[in-house]
Amino acid sequence: MIRIVSVRMANNKVEEFDAGELSLNPGEPVIVESDKGLVLGKVLSAPKEKEKRFIIKSPKKVIRQATPEDLEQFEKNSQLEKEAFQFCLEKVKEKNLQMKLVRTEILLDRSKILFYFTAEKRVDFRELVKDLAAQFRMRIEMRQIGVRDEAKMLCGLGSCGRELCCARFMNKFELVSVKMAKEQNLALNPAKISGICGRLMCCLAYEYPTYMELKRDLPRVGKHIVTRSGKGKVIRQNVLNQTVTIQLEEGGEISIHASEI
Repeated sequence: MIRIVSVRMANNKVEEFDAGELSLNPGEPVIVESDKGLVLGKVLSAPKEKEKRFIIKSPKKVIRQATPEDLEQFEKNSQLEKEAFQFCLEKVKEKNLQMKLVRTEILLDRSKILFYFTAEKRVDFRELVKDLAAQFRMRIEMRQIGVRDEAKMLCGLGSCGRELCCARFMNKFELVSVKMAKEQNLALNPAKISGICGRLMCCLAYEYPTYMELKRDLPRVGKHIVTRSGKGKVIRQNVLNQTVTIQLEEGGEISIHASEI
């Protein structure tokens, strides 16, 4: 058995870690091991035991509970991140680089500073890195991200009025297609079905399997069927109510439940 705990990092990413023998409570700050190095995170839920055979990839470890010194260092790093962002932004403009700076991140031990950016094409930022290294005396890492990653990092509100799903709970982006919008009878207006990132809204995928399951019992639009009121053609579907609207050959329209067909 292994004790697993969910932790949210500063970049809003949620991951599972090996809690070891540590006693951790929700909301408690911890230092965890990440691909980038040691970072500060917040415990989302109490550790739960899982059998090792059900874990595909060995999780990284929670190093320790955060100390007051760790929290103080994090605050100092946060301030330096703002200064680094502004400095980098000025250098990007000065060198006329075709890139959009999104965020800066400094590891807790200040061993590395990461600059996240978006760009349509490949960017030669070698001279920029030299300036950044000379200014901050740290290892510099430039990371190009996509527009969906940008939205996740910056967060914001979706058209539903709630916090963006990608920032709130999503750990990875699933494939979303226009077909999903079609199957849910949504207007194929880009402004209606796109998120603030400009890509199709992630939530289109949430109800898609349910719609596909419910549609199995409904005749498709355009199909000719026989009802108690006579023969007709299906012109509309109401998937959630499990009803279809029929245009009768003798004239008029009726709506009937799938069970009546």
